[in-house]
Amino acid sequence: MSDHSVSTYKFDPSAANIVAYQGEPGAYSHLACKHSFPDWTAVHCATFSDALTMVENGDAYYAMIPVENSTAGRVEEIYRELKRTELYVVKEHFEPVNHCLLIRESSTTAHIKRVGSHPQALAQCDSNIKALGAVNVAMYDTAGAAKHLSENDDDTLAVISSELAAELYGLQIAKSHFNDVAGNTTRFLVFSRQQKQPEFELVKTYITSFMFRVRNIPAALYKAMGGFATRGINMLKLESYMVNGHFTATQFYVDVEAHFQESKMQAALEELMFFSEEIRILGTYEADSYRKDKA
Repeated sequence: MSDHSVSTYKFDPSAANIVAYQGEPGAYSHLACKHSFPDWTAVHCATFSDALTMVENGDAYYAMIPVENSTAGRVEEIYRELKRTELYVVKEHFEPVNHCLLIRESSTTAHIKRVGSHPQALAQCDSNIKALGAVNVAMYDTAGAAKHLSENDDDTLAVISSELAAELYGLQIAKSHFNDVAGNTTRFLVFSRQQKQPEFELVKTYITSFMFRVRNIPAALYKAMGGFATRGINMLKLESYMVNGHFTATQFYVDVEAHFQESKMQAALEELMFFSEEIRILGTYEADSYRKDKA
């Protein structure tokens, strides 16, 4: 079982209170950083890979990475990055998403012909965009879309972004809560170079995240997961994706409601090992209070 213990590396002490995120200032990842680490410096990066690399190189202490949204589903790109990084998951954070339709100060909703944003945001506002009779324009980032609009004199273009982005880039909010579904929320994982597994306390709820690849045998997945079911371990998430484009090799990402140190979890993992080629523990961390509030 791979726990990918980290070798010695050079850590810049000045990075001790830095959290990296993907996107331009004003992105929802930026908001997640401000809400989760209010006294830290949030540094924006062009890609998820760049944010993770900052942590790997010791230039940031944490990376705040979105993994799924309650409306649009998983963030596909991050699962490709998980295969490459050796970082640990140390925390989860749920960020409520208030998508705003932003326009230039000189524009009105009557002028709108196109709506630009990240594909995830466009998907989360699809019905409202259609109601405007506008055309979707895919952009690399929600806050980047706001920045683009602020730099271009185009009253026919609106963008979907955050209230913070509207403030940062001098845009007006034509419509707040523009997302199709109320309660739209994005789940983030916080990645660290160092493992920070909390000590088990019976009164707390924990999540353990891991990846594994099953052996290419009949009913391998069913058998691999059986140990969790028989021991009453609640599985919160099971995602699959192909490895290196091969249809015969499938990698799985799993979140379970258990602490790595619990005897039932150790027994389930031991059973999983028998039917898997590789298991990689990403981390154990306390469940965010959002889960309890929404239960």
